[in-house]
Amino acid sequence: MFDQAYIDYLIHFHADRDYFECHEVLEEHWKEDPPGKRKAYWVGMIQIAVSLYHQRRNNFTGAERMMESALHILQAKREEIRLLGLDDHELIQILSKRLKSIQKNEPYESIHLPINNRELMNVCVEKAKDKNLTWGAVSDLTDSFLVHKHKLRDRKDVIAERKKMSILKNKSRGK
Repeated sequence: MFDQAYIDYLIHFHADRDYFECHEVLEEHWKEDPPGKRKAYWVGMIQIAVSLYHQRRNNFTGAERMMESALHILQAKREEIRLLGLDDHELIQILSKRLKSIQKNEPYESIHLPINNRELMNVCVEKAKDKNLTWGAVSDLTDSFLVHKHKLRDRKDVIAERKKMSILKNKSRGK
């Protein structure tokens, strides 16, 4: 009923609080649709995670920009949000409250997305358990890899892919 990437996103969001991975799994899923047919609500969901990632790192400017964009998108996609098993009204309230907190440069606190689909919740909780994760755990702010993952992760694959794409682009241009 729900895409595996979305379930993985929810597990990262609510169990290990790995917002970087939330971004990664949902962006890959979003890109599966051809350009022009990609679903904007996935971008809004990604931006929630990116905003929280920035707030957790005290990058309030980036956090505010992402949360404002997420709110703008998700307010326009309420029906789609309901189909994702979320309470759209409560989600907008939670995100609006978080935006105000970010604008006041208040420290990060973990939030929960308002899942109102019992089947989705059960699947997520069970899969989190299978991974030895605790659903609803708060962020471990002492885990520097989690907090600063974009700087500390292994980027060999990303660099290799960019180099490959550059070579292909140059070949197509006849260089």
